[in-house]
Amino acid sequence: MLRVADFYAANRGGGLYSEAVSQRLGAFVALAGARAGVKPTVITLASLAVGVASSAGLTIAGHRVSPWVALLVLLGWQIAYAFDCADGQLARVTGQAGPAGARVDVLCDVAGHVALVTALVTVARPPLWLGALFAGSWMINIITSVLATGEAPSLIASRSGPARVVKLLRDYGALVLAAGLIVLFVPSWLIWYLISLTVINCAFLIASIVQAARRALR
Repeated sequence: MLRVADFYAANRGGGLYSEAVSQRLGAFVALAGARAGVKPTVITLASLAVGVASSAGLTIAGHRVSPWVALLVLLGWQIAYAFDCADGQLARVTGQAGPAGARVDVLCDVAGHVALVTALVTVARPPLWLGALFAGSWMINIITSVLATGEAPSLIASRSGPARVVKLLRDYGALVLAAGLIVLFVPSWLIWYLISLTVINCAFLIASIVQAARRALR
């Protein structure tokens, strides 16, 4: 008999928040999916639907978003990410992992991120150059997560306590939680959130290029 612990043990890690919260919630979703005979790709598509719907709602509301809409968006983003964590757990535990499902997962991740970035830029209303730079640098999160396999480890490979705290700066679960809370309570701060993440992601991109180049030139 499969248990929640079986699915949680199959998670791929991630940042401190994602592993402690999102992956645990995903394990419950994965268990329910296994018992219902649901395929992992169905959960992937459900994650996309919830995430895009949440981001679209925020985009439509714009900078005059109401607290109720902001709360629904905050919850929607967390639910969508929990489902995103669940599909991989379900696939690995039930032996359904494969390149086709992984491809769908990555493509849905990209679509969800595009919707999220669009929503944040719409509410924050940054200068055009900053919005473009934020959108471009945000995608480094997806690219590095795809590349961080096999012989291409992540920039910070350590799983020590201090390293995992530092990784919260790029922990997707924590990032969307922070974004949702800012939109809910102090939306005027969202512009500073965009500026901070743009600086962090650009710095991470530069550091990653240097690290990869040094390995390649050995």
